[in-house]
Amino acid sequence: MKMKKGETSAEEFEKAAARRDRTRYVFRLYVTGMTPKSTRTIANVRKLCEKHLEGCYELDVIDIYQQPKLAKGEQIIATPTLIKKLPLPLRKLIGDMSDTERFLVGIDLKPKNS
Repeated sequence: MKMKKGETSAEEFEKAAARRDRTRYVFRLYVTGMTPKSTRTIANVRKLCEKHLEGCYELDVIDIYQQPKLAKGEQIIATPTLIKKLPLPLRKLIGDMSDTERFLVGIDLKPKNS
């Protein structure tokens, strides 16, 4: 997203927030069992979604031990993996989602160069 001449970063953020309010985010989080890393990742994703996408997101947590066909269909090669299904384009993030900046850039809420 490019800023228009004279536009402040606060104005840019408000415009992005207004667009986000109309957008529904759909995520799938693939984990392996209820390990400490899986539990931490689920908590991190929920916390970030509540903070930045409150009321406009859907999160499905999928344990690949319980549903291996889903993981195979999505070509999951590492866990934890978060897939942003909507809005397009589809994005995949691998890791425990503890890096807020990486999460926001990865799901297209924040431009890469900010």
